[in-house]
Amino acid sequence: MSQNAITHSFDLGDGRIVTLETGKLAKQANGSVVVRQGNTMLLATVVSNKDAKENVDFMPLTVDYQEKYAAVGRFPGGFFKREARLSDYEVLISRLVDRALRPLFPDDYHADTQVLINLISSDKETMPDSLAGLAASAAIAVSDIPFNGPISEVRVARINGKFVINPTRTELETADLEILVAASEKDVNMVEGEMKECSEADMLAAIKVAHEAIKVQIKAQLELAKKAGVSPTKRTYNHETSDLDLKAAIEKACFDKMYAVAKAGHANKSKRKELFEAIRTEFKTTMTEEQIKEKAFLLNKYFHDIEKEAVRQSVLTERTRLDSRKLNQIRPIWCEVDYLPSAHGSSVFTRGETQSLTSVTLGTKLDEQIIDGAFINGKNKFLLHYNFPPFSTGEVKPMRGTGRREVGHGNLAMRGLKQVLPADIPYSVRVVSDILESNGSSSMATVCAGTLALMDAGVKISKPVAGIAMGLISDSKTKKYAVLSDILGDEDHLGDMDFKVVGTKDGITACQMDIKVDGLSYQVLEEAMAQAKEGRMHILGEMAKAITAPREDYKPHAPRIVKMVIPKEFIGAIIGPGGKIIQEMQRETGCTIMIEEVGETGVIDIAATDKSSIDKAVAKIKGITATPEVGEVYEGKVKTIVAFGAFVEFLPGKDGLLHISEVDHRRLETLEGVLKQGDMVKVKLIGTDPKTGKFKLSRKALMPKPEVSESNN
Repeated sequence: MSQNAITHSFDLGDGRIVTLETGKLAKQANGSVVVRQGNTMLLATVVSNKDAKENVDFMPLTVDYQEKYAAVGRFPGGFFKREARLSDYEVLISRLVDRALRPLFPDDYHADTQVLINLISSDKETMPDSLAGLAASAAIAVSDIPFNGPISEVRVARINGKFVINPTRTELETADLEILVAASEKDVNMVEGEMKECSEADMLAAIKVAHEAIKVQIKAQLELAKKAGVSPTKRTYNHETSDLDLKAAIEKACFDKMYAVAKAGHANKSKRKELFEAIRTEFKTTMTEEQIKEKAFLLNKYFHDIEKEAVRQSVLTERTRLDSRKLNQIRPIWCEVDYLPSAHGSSVFTRGETQSLTSVTLGTKLDEQIIDGAFINGKNKFLLHYNFPPFSTGEVKPMRGTGRREVGHGNLAMRGLKQVLPADIPYSVRVVSDILESNGSSSMATVCAGTLALMDAGVKISKPVAGIAMGLISDSKTKKYAVLSDILGDEDHLGDMDFKVVGTKDGITACQMDIKVDGLSYQVLEEAMAQAKEGRMHILGEMAKAITAPREDYKPHAPRIVKMVIPKEFIGAIIGPGGKIIQEMQRETGCTIMIEEVGETGVIDIAATDKSSIDKAVAKIKGITATPEVGEVYEGKVKTIVAFGAFVEFLPGKDGLLHISEVDHRRLETLEGVLKQGDMVKVKLIGTDPKTGKFKLSRKALMPKPEVSESNN
């Protein structure tokens, strides 16, 4: 090891050691740390510009997590054989770290900042996503970048009734609850996970367990920074210009008017926007064109800040919302199923000014998603895609493909819905949610619409699932707070929390929480969860007005899939040389036939749009796999005629001799006029030739014996 390397280690609590190392790699970055657990290693770097760009009033933070294929000794797929754009899995981890870090940078720090996290070694059992937040925060901790941390992230899973911190990949397969939690030493600020209908109390308990483990990791980062000689005093900066006189003038002229608009409770988003804009326009009439142009950036900033404060104070004082709702009131809901006649399942779910049009498509094994990542690879048969076109908010924007937000929202809805899918479903399932209108909670509308569309498609989900987004507005000075159910877009933007809860009537199946304020108590969190449950029950009741249970059968135009399990030794016989037999079966029946070796069996999926085609394919496969039994009757096809009889294929690939003496009770000299090639004939298997093992068939055994006339007595 290099003498420049500085390390600090800590125990996860069960003997597993995590080591933080700095001063050895990537020393030109403002901060760099290698996190190691076992043979898994992540390199995190952070670089932040000294100065901010002009007229920036937000935190321009970029977080990218990427897995190097060399970390697991694999070549990347594709033509170029190199790491390409981030996969959805990498995007999701990047978002988890971003959401944990972003709230902890100073409000007035606006320099471009980039955090890069690379998986550089993997043992395939240690989950790298549970170490990514630790690595990123540790890199910032050993830098001079201002940051109100450290933070860390851990995964908590409940396995066999016990909470486990950062379980292995194998252990995670048996978990009935798993969440990723991010927190500073004082406060939890991010939660995301899925569970099998757990209670609110169990989820709260898991968060508390996570926070205790995070405190150990924060202490380790501080120790590493101390060993590295990092000064507790960070770089000085001045990223904001200000005009306090202008701010005071705007506040004096506009605050009460903005408060009045917020208090009035206009249900229409556009109307509220017009009224707030009118207040801005009125104030600008007191300024010259030159002043407006010169102060444009500060005007927008101060108008926004004062509007935000007016709205927040209105909610805390009046205990009513921007759209006049009570704090726990859900917006009006209407929903409909079977809206799209050609889809396998569809629904429209509208809640206030948020609307999702969702479709379900049922496919075969051939439609499964192939996942070829460095750490995660395999197949996925349940997909949920979330689309957010610009017209949904009345905007004009270029369509640049799927963004990180779409990936994250779709993943949350997918995690909530997959808990109620039947384990033995033979289909690949794709759910697509197109957001047609948006004013908050569109990911939760996707959950509701997805449930309705799945039931419309005839997918036998165990229970309906609904989602709700909770918000919070609080005042640290007065200690007042308001928990908001089913938040609007403005309440999300202006509030202190976005807490999305997905679940059935019996428990939570997924959650996502982002907290933007320090000091959220567990009491407030518990209240928010109880209020979310109340709202979820109401939404489930509204959804039941459209459909209460999955349809008894799939739509007539949906594919039908039948699963067969056969002994392993018959797989080759069904496929045939070069795939000849299976291809011929597909041509003759019109089915798609897929076969896969699973242990000592062959699992066959037969898909078609009508039952008769499937029945034909099933009969042919049963014929191939059937063992001929003496005494059984078969319907066979005459393959060839010879002088002493006919050869009949009575099972696929199995021929028997129908001797001329077994064709009829009367003596035949020839088969001409009796049988010909291609005829279908019922035969009975009467035995096998002891010398050759060939099958002996009889037709006359199935024919009534002719009566013997008295004249022959």
